[in-house]
Amino acid sequence: MAVKIRLARGGAKKRPHYAIVIADSRMARDGRFLEKVGTYNPLLAKDSEDRIKMDMERVQHWLDQGAQPTDRVARFLEAAGVRAKATRANLKKAEPGKKAKERAAEKAAKAEAAAE
Repeated sequence: MAVKIRLARGGAKKRPHYAIVIADSRMARDGRFLEKVGTYNPLLAKDSEDRIKMDMERVQHWLDQGAQPTDRVARFLEAAGVRAKATRANLKKAEPGKKAKERAAEKAAKAEAAAE
């Protein structure tokens, strides 16, 4: 059984509140889980102690059993000092695509030719 440490959403519309749960990876996001190990309230200030609460003893137990945290939970664990900081791929979302680069090069060439 592939076990994940992930977030299960709760709360009203536009007022999210998450439970940090241990769940089988095949279960739905808000579906059945094995154990609740913490909470995350994104509406609180980032420096608030109540924003993220985790039972570190249980989280460490599940990590030792082979549970894989999702990306967001892994960031929480890195901030808490439980996991080593991982390098993440920079997706370069702001960089223009190939066609846009070609159009920009053509436009620059036209402007350069017009200036001569």
